Amino acid sequence: MTSLFEEDEVSRLRVALGRISRQVDRQTSGGELTKTQFSILTTAVRRGPIRASEMAEIETLNPTMLSRMIGKMETAGLLSRSAHPDDGRAVVVSATPEGIALHTELRDKRTLLFAEYLGQLPETETQDLLDALPALEALGERMCQARAAARS
Repeated sequence: MTSLFEEDEVSRLRVALGRISRQVDRQTSGGELTKTQFSILTTAVRRGPIRASEMAEIETLNPTMLSRMIGKMETAGLLSRSAHPDDGRAVVVSATPEGIALHTELRDKRTLLFAEYLGQLPETETQDLLDALPALEALGERMCQARAAARS
């Protein structure tokens, strides 16, 4: 490897981040949404109204699967679909007020749970995480940019 990390350390970091993410998802889902549905709702809240084709790229879902998921979430009152104002062939997806409220509730639950566990760490480990935060944010941004560039 060309970085300062050994292969085992890279693997440990990837596994640790994945485990944290899965535990937050599991402990806060409450059966309301699957992980994919929460991600779709998050995209609709943050980027919407958004073309379904753009959402499919962001979520890395094939358009047929995304359409099914949007349909289920539309039936549940969380999303709405409409024709694009400039291109009637394109579908635009928006979060409904109920979808925005559920997203906010789940996001807040996840933040509180994460904060609870962070609060149980010794101060030195908390400081280590704070020190690592800019690097982790930069890594996440790089990964998103690389994926976007690969799609172009």
